[in-house]
Amino acid sequence: MVSAEQVTDPIAFHAEGAVWSEAWGGLKWVDMFRGDVLSLGADGSVGRMATGSTIAAMVRPRVAGGFVVVTEREFTLWGAEGRREWASEPVWETSGDIRFNEGGCDPEGRLLCGSMSYDMIPGAGTLWRFGVDRSIERVFGGSTISNGLGFTADGSRMYYVDTPTRRIDVFDYADGELSERRPFVQVAEGAGDPDGLWVDAEDGVWVALYGGGAVHHYDASGVLADVVELPASNVTSCTFGGAGLDVLYITTSRENVADGEQPLAGSVFSAPSGVRGAAVRPYAG
Repeated sequence: MVSAEQVTDPIAFHAEGAVWSEAWGGLKWVDMFRGDVLSLGADGSVGRMATGSTIAAMVRPRVAGGFVVVTEREFTLWGAEGRREWASEPVWETSGDIRFNEGGCDPEGRLLCGSMSYDMIPGAGTLWRFGVDRSIERVFGGSTISNGLGFTADGSRMYYVDTPTRRIDVFDYADGELSERRPFVQVAEGAGDPDGLWVDAEDGVWVALYGGGAVHHYDASGVLADVVELPASNVTSCTFGGAGLDVLYITTSRENVADGEQPLAGSVFSAPSGVRGAAVRPYAG
């Protein structure tokens, strides 16, 4: 059992989507329901960039420089200085019923991001793929809360969370396509709901447990190897950072937390991992 240390004040309502990249100088994450991208400065200060959307679902670095932000219904490209350069048309027509939620990049540098219903309607979510050529295509549907995903070091498998299943699933991945979906880990009842995840260099999976106040580390065989405890119940995402990619950064949320309770909810935390994490795969467009 490992305890995490506080890195930032509780400045976010729903901190999510933590990702480390040396290309942009360290850690970024989103304050999802405020539509903002946050950045951790070397001095511990936090910068905040508004996307102009009600939702900032996720952020990833771009090979060409700058970054890609997925908003409520669009994929948007930004320069390194924080100026929006391009935005897709809305991927679906109606605002306010479905939104993007979480994702990551595949070995080809295409961005995968899943959606969900604001009302968490079963089966209303879809995994979408944003190509290097800015094309947008549906990968599969039928999810409820399409959440964290990540690939093994050799790119041959993808781990994936649809939160209400209480599972981490795994797909085979070859020739740019997913196949053979199957359970990898069933999260124990009472441990919290699986949310965002990150894969380490040994193909272990670190998953944030919303409502569980913890991150669980499952080794490549699916055995629970480590538990990182947090002083906030709603743990939303994790990533590896630092010079050696051996520090686990963890986001938390104030969503569904009563005023006056859990004063540190909404903060970012860190913990030693004891293993090197996989570097972020950037968007290749």
